[in-house]
Order: sequence, then C-alpha cells, then structure tokens
Amino acid sequence: MQNKFLSLLKSNKDAVIITSPENRRYFTGFNSSDGFLVITNNEAVFFTDSRYIEAAQNQITACKSVLLKRVSETISPYLKEKGVENIILETERLTVAELNNLKKVFGFCKVEANEELDSLINSLRAVKTDEEIDYIKKAQSIAEDAFKHILKFIKVGVTEKEIALELDFYMLSHGAEAVSFETIAVSGKNSSMPHGVPTDKKIENGDFITMDFGAVYNGYHSDMTRTVIVGEPTKKQKEVYETVLKAQKEALAVLKAGISGVDADKTARDIIDAKGYKENFGHGLGHGVGVEIHESPNLSPYSKAILETGNVVTVEPGIYIPDEFGVRIEDMALITDDGYINLTSCEKELIIL
Repeated sequence: MQNKFLSLLKSNKDAVIITSPENRRYFTGFNSSDGFLVITNNEAVFFTDSRYIEAAQNQITACKSVLLKRVSETISPYLKEKGVENIILETERLTVAELNNLKKVFGFCKVEANEELDSLINSLRAVKTDEEIDYIKKAQSIAEDAFKHILKFIKVGVTEKEIALELDFYMLSHGAEAVSFETIAVSGKNSSMPHGVPTDKKIENGDFITMDFGAVYNGYHSDMTRTVIVGEPTKKQKEVYETVLKAQKEALAVLKAGISGVDADKTARDIIDAKGYKENFGHGLGHGVGVEIHESPNLSPYSKAILETGNVVTVEPGIYIPDEFGVRIEDMALITDDGYINLTSCEKELIIL
C-alpha cells in the first residue's frame, strides 16, 4: 500500500489529501464519515476525530492514525513541518464550498483540485488485488444465496416491495454489512423501467420479474440481475429473453485484457439491434465494481476504457418495451490475460416459477 500512496505524488514538496469516504476506505480499509488521509513524500497519516480515532488506531495498518481536533490546529502545522508547498485534492467528490474552505485553511501554500489525481486513483482502484477479489466473491456468494432463497418466496399475490425487502433482509442477515444499492424488484409492465422502484403492485400470472441487487462485504460490492417469470411465457417474452441471453453470453465471450469497453458493448448491442430492438436497449453494457457499485472501467458506446487483467466488470444487456415488459441479465466478470472468470454462478436460462 505504501507504493500506492507514493505513486500519487509528483514531487517531494507535494501533499495529497484524500477527503472522499470511498477513497479513504480504499487506501486505509477503514470506513468513516469524516477524516483526511494526508500523503507526503515520506509517510501517510489518517487524521480523524474523536468518534473514530480509537477504532482507526486499532484497525488501520496501512498508515498511522492521528486525532484530529481542528484542521488548522492539527493538519496545517503537520504540513508546515513537512515543508509542503503544494496540496493536491480530488475533483470528482469535492464541492466548491469544500474547496474554497480548504484553500482558506491551507493559505500558506498552493491548493489545487487536480483531475489527474482522480484518474490515477481510479486506475489503481480498477485493477483489483487478490484480497479485493476475495471480498467481491464473498459479497456475490451472499447475493446468490439470496437469489436462491427468493425463488421460493415469489408467488402470485406477493408485492414488488415484499420481494425487495425479502432480498435485503436475507442478505443483511447472512453476512452482508449493507446492500449494494436500493434493490430493484419490478414486475409486469413495471419491468420495462431499467431502474424502476419497487411498488405495492402484486405479482400476477405471466409477469416477468426483474431483480437487480447486491451485497457489500468488507467494503466491496457485488451486483447481479436476474429476470424470472411466473407462469408460462408468451412467444414474444421467450424471444426477448433469448435475445438478451444471447447478447449477454456473446459479450462475455469476447472479454479479455486489451479489449475496449466500446467493442464489448457493441458485441451485445449488435445482437439486440439485429432482432429489431435497437431502441429498447438504452444503457451501457456494464461498469466496474469494487469499493463503489459504479466505478472504472465502463462498457458503453462512449467508453474510453481498455480492459486490464484484474478488472471486475458487470455485463448486463437488456431489452425494455414500454407498457409491456423488460428483461435484463447481469453477471460480474473478472478480466484475465486471455479471457474472464465469471463471478456469477446462478442459472441464466429462463426460470419459470
């Protein structure tokens, strides 16, 4: 981790200060709502207040932890002692008000929010270590157990909200520290909304049910989507499902280090377009997953990413027909030198309940 700290610095007169909770957790492994990770040319220090200091000192091994009273009283003297002349901050997660305040507090040197810092951190986070991959696998195993459980729960008459709550309860009571995002469970016509919000709508015979959910384990997220049906599908429902499944499988098959996010997306999109559903797949094919549910790299028609060994990405094509139904199938894939490892093992053939 020390090498990762030092890689953020341009010179020995610089200090990098990480303020965002996501990046603080990435570098320290410690979750908190407040704190400053300060990196100079010879050390990294995590400054945090009295609410967290004891836990931080007990848990953080990547750097030392110091009690923060006030920034001007604790961090400013520290930086002056280190001879720091330039402070570099993140741009993506810093408000204008926060930036202006830090410029006032650190008025003794130059303070700059720098996009290059964000890009460097994002590239570090995009390539997972073995330990990070293990955490993601554990998170995914919790989510998959929840999926197996929910198949026994779903029946005509239960509501979308009840399905979402049951998924959440199962994950949280079986090892998840949190759910990855607000669980999506939408059915029938509601399933045509990719990020629809669960309602009091009751499941009816013939409904597709799309469930998009994930668990968090030791700070790392999982993400999966499955679409199932209650009762026998119509010819059109079968056609749409098989089209999405083929697009998903073909997109997975091209994944490997060196392929672009654009080409991965195009593989799935071409299959969907060829079946006449070009206007019914509006989002990108996928995204990176890690400390955050959405992070680099992304797979889309506008992606600038070239996949690397160690990336963990989702592959989630969909077809959404307004006022009828929608289908999405999503796996997580670990990119390798010559292919990928699918981190999602749940059945993908259409499950009829």
